[in-house]
Amino acid sequence: MGTTITIEDRSTTGNTLREFRLELLSTTLSVRELIRERVYQEVEDHNRDHRFLGLVQPSEEEQARRDPADKRRIDWKAQYEVALRAFEANRVLVLVDDQQVDDLDAQVTVGPDTRVAFLKLTPLVGG
Repeated sequence: MGTTITIEDRSTTGNTLREFRLELLSTTLSVRELIRERVYQEVEDHNRDHRFLGLVQPSEEEQARRDPADKRRIDWKAQYEVALRAFEANRVLVLVDDQQVDDLDAQVTVGPDTRVAFLKLTPLVGG
């Protein structure tokens, strides 16, 4: 039996930039699976509405071939790989109920009150 959780995109100052609900099939899953479910949903939303929100950002190649009339779909698997690399390089942090999880294979148990926050870190210029 699954559940629906709250996903937040937060700034590094702690402000919520975006919030949405994500339906999951299981209440126990790895962080890797959680990222996959989030990215898959975002790509599906993008492919339907053609908006770029959250972790999913089309590659330069995908952006270059797009014009307003272009209805090409973004590949969720490619975006998932980008998100995993960002997590592994500490460019994206994941917090489950305000506790940072730093292992893709860590198992988390979620319920209807669970909040998962994603923080995208920006490297300092010249740093």
